[in-house]
Amino acid sequence: MKLLNVSGSPHVHSGESVKRIMWDVNIALIPMLLTAILFFGFDALFVCLVSVVSCILFQWLIEKFLLKTPTSISDGSAIVTGLLLAFNLPSNLPLWIVIIGALVAIGIGKMSFGGLGKNPFNPALVGRVFLLISFPVQMTTWPTPKGICNIFAGSTPDAVIGATPLAAFKEAVKSGATNFDLPSFADAFLGHMGGSLGEISALAIIIGGIYLLCRRVISWHIPVSFIGTAFVFGAILWLVNPQMYMDPVHVILSGGIMLGAVFMATDMVTSPMSKWGQVVFGIGCGLLTIIIRNWGSYPEGVSFAILLMNACVPLINKGFKPKRFAK
Repeated sequence: MKLLNVSGSPHVHSGESVKRIMWDVNIALIPMLLTAILFFGFDALFVCLVSVVSCILFQWLIEKFLLKTPTSISDGSAIVTGLLLAFNLPSNLPLWIVIIGALVAIGIGKMSFGGLGKNPFNPALVGRVFLLISFPVQMTTWPTPKGICNIFAGSTPDAVIGATPLAAFKEAVKSGATNFDLPSFADAFLGHMGGSLGEISALAIIIGGIYLLCRRVISWHIPVSFIGTAFVFGAILWLVNPQMYMDPVHVILSGGIMLGAVFMATDMVTSPMSKWGQVVFGIGCGLLTIIIRNWGSYPEGVSFAILLMNACVPLINKGFKPKRFAK
């Protein structure tokens, strides 16, 4: 007779697993991958491949030879980290820098804390911020893709170097200019502007976000509170002085707010447990993003905002505890 050791109650049966959730996230990232390749060509594909393969390799090596634990690369989490890291990089970044970013993301951001489920900070953002500080020139040299109509007409999506809308706007404000050459709402929504691989197309991000919502991998609380706070704060500043601050629609569509709100801030390991805690987390991310964008040294603040709020998650969890089971 086989004896079963049963843990204490409560017992909840669910079809969810870490592997299923991670592969759902990978599927949700496909629209952004296709959009990046469409606008930036095979350079985008090479950056993504190198990032993913490097993350898988580094995780396997660390688990096998340093932690001496069973390898977990089949759960798809290393692929998620690799794709999200790549989506925070320019398409023309030298591949050796991509490999360094993957090593930092996996080795420092994830495995140094014990692996998946134990890291307090989003690993991909740890890698991205490290690269931004260490290689600022390469990380802020942005290719500008051709228009989508030219690509569909058969033109090769060659890229020219240009500033992102956020960087161009910030530089114009510093120089005292009053006319701002921002992309149209349609271009910003579809992805015809400079930026990281995964942040240029709001449409692709929304498609992936809807998939995650339907699969119940994420909830609406963090994305809505993050984007809503950034929109409201940006609108207030724009109404006060439209010559100094960007209009709220471009605030949302330019830069990494959409990508960060849907895919980075919603990481269940590094975000609060309760719904109200998630709302507070999202509001904090939105406020910090706008503050850093407008008064900080960098034109973008999403990565720093999310990492700072990741550090606040234990405190948020103390203040906003989820309901006890069956209460």
